[in-house]
Order: sequence, then C-alpha cells, then structure tokens
Amino acid sequence: MRREWLLYHLGLPEFRFMFDAPPPGEWVALDCETTGLNVRSDEIISIGAVRIAGNRILTSERLELLVRPERGVSAESVRVHRLREQDVAQGLPVDEAVRRLMHFIGSRPLVGYYLEFDLAMLDRAVFPLLGMGLPQPRIEVSRLYYEWKFSQLPAAEQQVRVDLDLRFSTLMQDLGLPEREAHDALNDAVMAALAFIKLRQLLQLP
Repeated sequence: MRREWLLYHLGLPEFRFMFDAPPPGEWVALDCETTGLNVRSDEIISIGAVRIAGNRILTSERLELLVRPERGVSAESVRVHRLREQDVAQGLPVDEAVRRLMHFIGSRPLVGYYLEFDLAMLDRAVFPLLGMGLPQPRIEVSRLYYEWKFSQLPAAEQQVRVDLDLRFSTLMQDLGLPEREAHDALNDAVMAALAFIKLRQLLQLP
C-alpha cells in the first residue's frame, strides 16, 4: 500500500487512474500469446482483452493487439499461434502495447485462465513504466472452477484435497459453454469471460 500511495501521489500522472475505485460490477478478461513458456526469456506476441459488465461481455469494448518481439518468432511458436514473422513485424513495441492495455483496463479487476503466467509476462514490460506490476485485483477462473467442483463433492471427500481436470477445454465443456479456436488471445479472453460469468452464478458470488 505504501508503494501504491507514493505512485498515486508522486508517480506518473498518466497511470494514476489504475488506483481509483473500479466501476461497480465491471472486470476485464485478458490473455496473452507468447513465443514460449519461459517468463524470463520469451516474449509477448499478442494481447487480447474484453470488458465484462455484470453478466454481459461487452464485445464492442475489446482490445486486440499484435506485439513485435525483439528476437523474432520460432517455427514452434508459429505452429501454435499461427502468427508468422511477417505478421508480428507489424505489431506494436511491447511498451506501447502495455500502455494501451493499462488504459483499456483502468482500475477494473482482471480475469483470466492461468492468469499468473500472463501477468508475469506483462509485468516485465509494466515494471519500467510503473515501478511495480499491474496493481488490479486478479481473479483466476480455474480456481473458481475448482471451488465449484469441490462444493459438489460429498462431505467425506471434502476433507482431502482432490485433484481435478482443470484443462480449459474440460472446464468449458463441463460448464456447457461454447469453445472458440484456442491459442488466439482475444478468443481465450472471451472464453475466460464466459466461464467467469457462469461460475459467478453457480457460486452465487456478488
């Protein structure tokens, strides 16, 4: 809190809005596609985000950015994301991309599927601009799904930790939600938003 106070009062005015109270009943679902899974050496190549208001996904209020990596794109990455060298060459520098993302998010809490990885990648670019990572509250869809599945177990089975299949496709199918083409940042953000809305209802969250 001390660092946030200093940033708000003494830091860059451009980013003070992120420490304001969030709009009631609003969130932002986000996802990043990267050149690999190493949070220290791999790079972001696309960012997708969409706003949620109550039980609605505001697809008209979405953000979809290509990001130009410094070290290029491997053949393995192209096979996963279908983003070629010439595609991402037209992308934004990562610092400009995260600036746009921060203005899109505002102070809204963040929603995502295995969000920890995406935020670790983003925070590498955010830290030089803000002096810290993204400050918004974070809501992990897979954790909500686990809580819902766990609540359905018999009381005796709730005394021990249960291993559940938390794969995204399993989660979406179990919740009866439509799946979009995977490994696309905006598609994954929209699916995370759908799952979040459904799980909030099932868990009767405010």
